Amino acid sequence: MGKVIAVTGKGGTGKTAVTAMLIRYLVKNSGKKYRILAIDADPDANLADALGVKVQKTIGDMREYMQQSRYTTPPDTDKQRLFESKLFEILVEEEGYDLLVMGKPEGSGCYCFVNNLLRGIMDKTVNDYDLVIIDTPAGLEHLSRKTIPDLDILIAVTDESRRGLTTAERIRDLAREIELSYKSLFVIVNKVTSERKAAVLETASGLGLKVIGTIPYDERLAKFDLVGDPLMGLPDDSPAVKEMVQVVGALGL
Repeated sequence: MGKVIAVTGKGGTGKTAVTAMLIRYLVKNSGKKYRILAIDADPDANLADALGVKVQKTIGDMREYMQQSRYTTPPDTDKQRLFESKLFEILVEEEGYDLLVMGKPEGSGCYCFVNNLLRGIMDKTVNDYDLVIIDTPAGLEHLSRKTIPDLDILIAVTDESRRGLTTAERIRDLAREIELSYKSLFVIVNKVTSERKAAVLETASGLGLKVIGTIPYDERLAKFDLVGDPLMGLPDDSPAVKEMVQVVGALGL
């Protein structure tokens, strides 16, 4: 069974950028050949852009088709085979990893059906990969819905502010409250200045949070983000990329 890693955090902390850099390092620098499934579970679908991947179909599109198929397919249709065929259509195969994107469903209604599809997809695919890395929506609601079951690692991405670290604390406390199944919870602090690093680590320690990475502010990363260049193209000597060595080691990968 593959190891499932979910990356969460409040909006604006660079959660998607951290997810993309983790995938980048595992594909380009780790020296290990993992079978990786990346899932963009955020309806805003920014992970594909960060990875430089063009996505034609999403889980949202799959939702529309599956709902319509209830009225347009013969009663004796094999629903499981239909599900698997649509899953194959939306899976994007890239060098070193595959990608699934949540996307936004058409029309009105909540994301309940899409979330159920995501759970079904994970049940179907997790055994086919060594690592499943999920970029989750910002906030805490998806955790309470238990959209992603049986996590191995939950990563909370925060900035260097006290408010950001408090959000990470809330994520930990909510995960315990709803009895979310996971083995380890770690924190990655993004855009850390050298002057604030020691204070950030001290604050995190006081909150009982285990920090496995402090990613420094990286001018090249900021420029990539500004013009929309994929982060897969970041150079190996980028300070942000270099910090992923520490992160990957702490994750045991």
